[in-house]
Amino acid sequence: MRYDDFRRRLVDAVVNAPGETPAVVRRDAVEHRTVSGPLAGYADTVRRHAYRITDADVAGLQHAGHSDDRLFEMTVAAAVGAALYRLERGMAALRGEEPD
Repeated sequence: MRYDDFRRRLVDAVVNAPGETPAVVRRDAVEHRTVSGPLAGYADTVRRHAYRITDADVAGLQHAGHSDDRLFEMTVAAAVGAALYRLERGMAALRGEEPD
């Protein structure tokens, strides 16, 4: 892909930067895999239906003990993963490949 270097650097920054969320969890979110742990449902919603996340959802996660930093990290990882997945699916469609 034309932008492979940019994509690699973006993924590296999201996954390997210091953070509260374990890198393996952020990697799962970026690579569009099922996220394990207490934020799995949140990551899945961000990935598939981000517009459905409400202030009450975030407040509930904060009340459950998740820091703003952890929520931000998961939001970014899931959103980047969703964007890269959609980009790849779109490029595959342009190449005439069947969806998986």
